[in-house]
Amino acid sequence: MKKRILPMLCSVLMMLTACGAASSDAYKKISQEEAKEMMDTQEVLILDVREQSEYDGGHIPGAVLLPVGTIDEESAAAVIPEKDSVVLVYCRSGNRSKKAAKALADLGYTAIYDFGGITTWPYDIES
Repeated sequence: MKKRILPMLCSVLMMLTACGAASSDAYKKISQEEAKEMMDTQEVLILDVREQSEYDGGHIPGAVLLPVGTIDEESAAAVIPEKDSVVLVYCRSGNRSKKAAKALADLGYTAIYDFGGITTWPYDIES
């Protein structure tokens, strides 16, 4: 009996470890310089996850608004129809972008990049 439990327990632990690794690797934290390079060299969706009033006060050119509190399967699909789209996520200081990146990854999006907050963005901003 003990000889069968140990291999079964090892198998269960390996499956749980693999599941945990998959969800933590579903989005990546990158620098603002890396985000700007991606914006300049490839097709990306820039996602602002702040509130409407914050977005109206100034945002990164080309950014699309999707407040973090509204992210669900339906709202995400309306803004990001393809789950393999490259999505660069930001907010004001980096807290909401991390939460949004995780939420999108949990919904099955596979190329999510969190580059933090607009307060330290050294490039162009538009109103």
